[in-house]
Amino acid sequence: MMGDEANVHRSSGLKLLLRTFSDLLIHIHGLTEMFGRSLGLSFIRPFYIRETLDQMYHIGVKSLSIVLMTSTFTGLVLALQFGHEMAVYGAKMYTGSVLGVSIVRELGPVIISLVVAGRVGAGITAELGSMAVTEQIDAMRALGTNPYKKLAATRFIALTIMLPILVAIGDTCGMIGGWLVSITSLGISTDFYWTLAIRYLEFSDVVAGLLKPFIFGMSIATIACYLGFNVTGGTKGVGEATTQSVVLSSIMIFILDFLITKVTLGAI
Repeated sequence: MMGDEANVHRSSGLKLLLRTFSDLLIHIHGLTEMFGRSLGLSFIRPFYIRETLDQMYHIGVKSLSIVLMTSTFTGLVLALQFGHEMAVYGAKMYTGSVLGVSIVRELGPVIISLVVAGRVGAGITAELGSMAVTEQIDAMRALGTNPYKKLAATRFIALTIMLPILVAIGDTCGMIGGWLVSITSLGISTDFYWTLAIRYLEFSDVVAGLLKPFIFGMSIATIACYLGFNVTGGTKGVGEATTQSVVLSSIMIFILDFLITKVTLGAI
């Protein structure tokens, strides 16, 4: 009897593992298909320019407040931490250079992308999911409108364009926050701070810092649209898909951040 129970448990565990692996392959295929459709349809008429501009406004302009607050306080805190630790070794004056490279190359793109994934990605999934469960997407197909073109491609374009812009603005605010701490708490002059920050910030750092949000934006849009289009189970399913969108987008941001960093550093 004990042997039979053990065999049953092993069999159920194997079935669960195979089902999980099968679901993973299905989701990877779905995400790849959504990415290909969104990217390809972005260059095909009709372009839905007004819809795209509306999405750029909702994604970019309406995210400015939280991006400015997050990046500014990140710069403030980092300057305090760097200044305190580097003062032990007599290198407090290099706070601006370390802060500039850290924010522009790594912290700015990742933190702001996570904020946008939580605010925008979740919103896109919830919006498209609500349309899916109320059969509005099916109605668009019945009327001859390609929902992937009008709903997914426009949001894909908007996120891909606006996220690098938000990161550039956030990086600037983070550097300004570090400058405020440097002149008020660390005793570093304005000229010295900005001179070192610019001197040690190489062109490759700027390229990597803007390449990351460009790729992150495409990933967030792909995940959000895929989960939104495939919502089932009514309002409960919409809530679950929204949570999954934030979690998967965050995980993907960290994975892509590592890969991009490895590639860019290896190319230098």
